[in-house]
Amino acid sequence: MKLLAHGDPAPLFESVDQDGQPVKLVDYKGKKVILYFYPKDDTPGCTKEACAFRDNFPKFKEIGVEVLGVSVDSEKRHKKFTEKYDLPFRLVVDEEKTIVEHYGVWGLKKFMGREYMGTARVTYLINEEGVIDMVWPKVKPEKHASEIVAYLEQNN
Repeated sequence: MKLLAHGDPAPLFESVDQDGQPVKLVDYKGKKVILYFYPKDDTPGCTKEACAFRDNFPKFKEIGVEVLGVSVDSEKRHKKFTEKYDLPFRLVVDEEKTIVEHYGVWGLKKFMGREYMGTARVTYLINEEGVIDMVWPKVKPEKHASEIVAYLEQNN
């Protein structure tokens, strides 16, 4: 895995969200975007992270930042996840793993002595021009959204 860095252009992507609606990064030009990558819908850490983004969502809206979550889960799994936890932001489907690969978050992971390929928990802040402004490569799921809000409030 080679993560993108501050100043790199954000790779463009097209996909669908949990409702089957098209999602294109280019449609967010002129807006700041939090693009957060997570391993799997409805797992303990991913649920804590998504709920933290949900709970901080009014602050993101107030600051003027869009939030997009990305995992390799299906549209159906995303839909179930958003409904179960009342998530107010879009979850992007990446079953083909093209977005996770372009953003350098797909790679070898280890858990309980087992190695496997998966999505790293990484967040990017993309600025209005489509350039990476900030990278959070090590994320604590329950505190991460608050950490981003604090960063945005200091740097907005």
